Parts: sequence; C-alpha cells; structure tokens
Amino acid sequence: MTVRHDPRLKGFASDNYAGVHPEILQAIADANGGHQTSYGDDVYTEALQEVFRRHFGDKARAWPVFNGTAANVVSLRAMTAHWEAVVCAETAHINTDEGGAPEVAGGIKLLTVPTPDGKLTPELIDRQAWGFGDVHRAQPKVVSISNTTELGTVYTPGEIAAICAHAHDLGLLVHLDGSRLTNAAAALDVPLRALTTDAGVDVLSFGGTKIGLLYGEAVVVLNPGAATGVDYIRKTFMQLSSKMRFVSAQFEALLTDDLWLRNARRANAMGRRLAEAVRDLPGVEVPRPVEANAVFAILPKDVTARLQKRFRFYTWNESTGEVRWMCAWDTTEDDVDAFAAALAEELGA
Repeated sequence: MTVRHDPRLKGFASDNYAGVHPEILQAIADANGGHQTSYGDDVYTEALQEVFRRHFGDKARAWPVFNGTAANVVSLRAMTAHWEAVVCAETAHINTDEGGAPEVAGGIKLLTVPTPDGKLTPELIDRQAWGFGDVHRAQPKVVSISNTTELGTVYTPGEIAAICAHAHDLGLLVHLDGSRLTNAAAALDVPLRALTTDAGVDVLSFGGTKIGLLYGEAVVVLNPGAATGVDYIRKTFMQLSSKMRFVSAQFEALLTDDLWLRNARRANAMGRRLAEAVRDLPGVEVPRPVEANAVFAILPKDVTARLQKRFRFYTWNESTGEVRWMCAWDTTEDDVDAFAAALAEELGA
C-alpha cells in the first residue's frame, strides 16, 4: 500500500488528528482471529462490562458506539421524553459543533446558558431550569456538562458534585460529555469515577478516539434509572456495530494497565509545555488558563495565516484572532519546540 502522508508531520488542530496507539492496534489484531458473534454478543464486549465497572462502579453498563456525536445523542435521547429539554453551556460541543444533531436527529431541545469559562454552575443552571409544568415551554430534564470543556477548562469533583446535587434537587438528571474525560482526570490526578459516579453523574459519554483509539466511544449508564431503551435507541440511530468486538477490544486495552492515563498525561504535559514556550513571545496573548491539553492564543491574523501553512490548527474566533492548539497522546517535546520556533519566526517576519 502507498503511504500518502509524511508520518513525521504533526499538527495542533485536534487530538482527533493523531494516529492509533500501538497497544490499541495490537488489541485489534489480537481480536481478529476466527469468528465471534456479531452485534455485541461477543466475548470482548462481555468482558468490557467488567472493565467499565472497575472504573465506574458496580452499576455501570457500557454501550459502544462509533463516534462522539452519537454517544451524546443516544445518551440524551435515552434520558429525555419528546417534550423534555437539555440545559447546557452555550459553548458546549452538543450546541456548537455537532451540526445540530441533538436537535435535528435526536429531536432534543437545547436550553443554552452563556458562561465565562465553558463551565456551568448551580446558579447558571437556574437561568434555564424553570417553567416546570408550563405546557408552552420545553420541560428541562437533563443538565449536560463537558469535561474538559470546549474552552479547555476542567471541572473538579466538587464542582460536578455541586451541579449534580442541585440538578437532582430540581428533579433533573446529569449527563457528562466525556470526550476528553481522561485528560480531565489526568490533570487533577483523580480516578475516572471521581469525576462521574462518585460526583453523582447519571450518564456518561466516554471518549476513546481522542486518546488513542482507531474509532469508538461509549454510552455509559451509571444510574440505571436515568436512561431507558439504550439498546433500541443505539440501533435506531445506526450505531450498532456488527463487528463490535473490535470496538470493545480497543476500550479494554485503553482501560487496562492505565494506558488512558499515560496518554492523557502526555497530551496534558505537552499542552503546558506549549503554553510556556509561547506565552512570552511578543505579539502573543494566552487569554485562557491551560488546564489540560488545549491552548488558546490570540495572534496577529497575518501571523496565523502564515503559520497555518506550516502547521495545521484552527482559528477559534475570527473577530478576535483567537486560535486553538490541541496536543495529542503522540505529541512530543520536539513537536512542541518546532512549533514554538516556527511561531517565533513568523512573528518576526
């Protein structure tokens, strides 16, 4: 087969750009021999349930799906009736970057709240958690938070526990979009369950692709009473993999021997290194805290345009010139240093 790209080149556009961790590729190869029952009735998916229970508690049950949008939509659809709605931050991925899938495909009304740092609080939730019993208003039912957030910030266990307690007092459920939950847990040096089960989260979308998987995410129900019909909803939304053993084998490898933690620590460390390397460069402003593997910076637009010809990354806000740089599990110190040097060159050009 012809290799059509230079495998030495790395970018800072997204942790989705990274390849597959060798241990994950090996897990896929190990699961490849012979025949296994399809549609999740295989030994790998059966074993995966115990793996998730070890990390998230005895009541946890996982449903592998293909991608993060599906994990979120399947989760939220299973948690809501057709007349119910989801409270989320205005910057939440489900609101800004999923093509309207929760509303278009899932038929789920999103009630958004502006936040300064991408994080909800009990007080901010109250801005949309009202109108109960009013037939003219979509009924709030779920609070959805992201950890890490779209702005790279990290919820602590205490912050999540406060949200869950407040939401539950209001009769609401809590969903956590955990596409980068591993990065949040690594940043705080806490177990995965500290940010989910122990804090009171009801349903989790657990990410795999950004932390070393070839493909695959998971809907993880932590509170069995919070979601119904996940089996059927997953099928209806075209997320029931016939060869599910290959998704499940990846997650088993990720969650065994702390591969998730090793990968997340590397990505986070490279995010910190990048921020320190560019923070004092003339013409660069780092306006947001760097708490995991995301770095936001404001650059002159001409510098951004030139630098993007050398490295891939995205402009976050066209009006302010803010850009986002993401570090991945395979980002190295040399990658960061080369990028920072290129930025310095372009600033001086």
